[in-house]
This record gives sequence, C-alpha cells and structure tokens, in this order.
Amino acid sequence: MTNFSKKLLGLSLGISTLLGASTVFAQPVNTALTIRADTQEADSLNGIITARGNVKMNYPARQIDATSALAQYFSKERRIVLSGDVVVTQQGNVIKAQTITYLIDQAKFEASPETNKQVESVYIVPDQSLPQSSATTPVNEIKPAFKNRISPITAPTPAIPPNTSPPVPKSEKF
Repeated sequence: MTNFSKKLLGLSLGISTLLGASTVFAQPVNTALTIRADTQEADSLNGIITARGNVKMNYPARQIDATSALAQYFSKERRIVLSGDVVVTQQGNVIKAQTITYLIDQAKFEASPETNKQVESVYIVPDQSLPQSSATTPVNEIKPAFKNRISPITAPTPAIPPNTSPPVPKSEKF
C-alpha cells in the first residue's frame, strides 16, 4: 500500500466515523483505529481529524485503549495527540497525563503533565523469580497489604439481660 493510499484510508475512516457510516476496506485484521467522541471534524486538506468531548480511543492492533477530553489524529505525521485528563492503557500498563502523544510508526508514547503536577504510570513488571501463573490480578484490583493489629484484644463487655437494669455500684465512704 502506498503512502498516499494509507493517508487516504486513514482520512476515509475518519470521515466515515464522522458521518456515522460504516466503510469496509480491504485491510489487515485489527488495524482499525476507532475514536468515539461527542463531536468530530475532519480537515481533509491537512489530514487532521479532531475529536472533542468524552473521547474514547481503541487501537486493537497495538492493544491500546485511551480516554481524554480531546484527540487529534495527524494522518500525514502518523501521530495521535490526546489531551485533557488522558488515561492510556496498554496490556495492563497505565499512563495518566494532561497530554500524551502517540507516534504510530515508532510505537512510542510521549507524556506531559499539567503545570506543577507529574505524569503517573503503572507498569506490570513480571517477576522472573516467582512461578508463572496464567491468572493475574488486574491493576485496578490490587490492594495494599495491611499489618495485623498489635494492640491487645480487650474482653467483650458482658451483655445485660433484657428488662433488667444494670447493677448500681454501692457508694463507698472515705
């Protein structure tokens, strides 16, 4: 497929998404990039597709899911810029930032935080010294371990039988 054909395909997919039409092209399986948003527009002269509001991106070929306030797909440069409370998930790894740029041909993320804040990333790092298990706990379900209580256990207060009043202590004189 020529470079022009790739650009035309990317722009056609974006425009068909804009119009709500389904378009079928002969392409390799799982290479579609899907972007859903409140509004979208396509600039066919510059090859830029802009999506605004509640943006959800899915790119199965790279196992990428993302959410943001704004997304721009630059078909000529083959890059995607997500901005506004961006969360990107890929194979269990998560990165959160104000702006994340994904360079498609390099399979590379570049993340920038809000002013005076930081980018947050959570990476799944397999421990080669542990036995491998096919079942893993999803990142959002990992809970911190807490230590056992070390204070002494107090005896429970004895129950007072119903319809009885508690014993009244006798007064003592000093």
